[in-house]
Amino acid sequence: MDPVGRSRMMNVSAYMSAPAVSVNATTTIGEAARCMDLHGVGCLVVTEGTVLRGIVTDRDIAVRAMAGEFDRDDPVGAVMTAPAVTVDAVQDISAAYRTFRNSGVRRLPVVDGHRVVGMLTVDDLLMDVFRRVADLLGPVAWSVLEEPPGPQDEIGPRTRDDGGSPPASRAS
Repeated sequence: MDPVGRSRMMNVSAYMSAPAVSVNATTTIGEAARCMDLHGVGCLVVTEGTVLRGIVTDRDIAVRAMAGEFDRDDPVGAVMTAPAVTVDAVQDISAAYRTFRNSGVRRLPVVDGHRVVGMLTVDDLLMDVFRRVADLLGPVAWSVLEEPPGPQDEIGPRTRDDGGSPPASRAS
């Protein structure tokens, strides 16, 4: 059974975001940062044509580029991580969990052969886990809302026979 508790295979492609946002290695660090902002992503795949050359993250830019080693006009290829750790689109999602755990990365370019087809992040997997927990807890939550727990569960329904306090507890 895989880490998300299913016995049937679920491919990485079912969880990835597609398409991955890409730039080439000659794109400047400043342009890469603007591209991340424009697309609302924390990483870009760095490609040469359709070939994956590496990955650059917001952290790479913040730590490596802004630490004084590089200028915003330097090429993003200077701060990218290469080679990028990848996962295949048709692999079972449990393979992605293992890859995340073994590599220590938080983002994986998803490939189909040598072509980048998407991006899988730890956050994507966490959101799936949260959805599954919500699916499991949803019926329980609704049953609690329909019949709220309280003292009446232990001592019976409250009645106001004399306008005062609820009846005393029943003997067992």
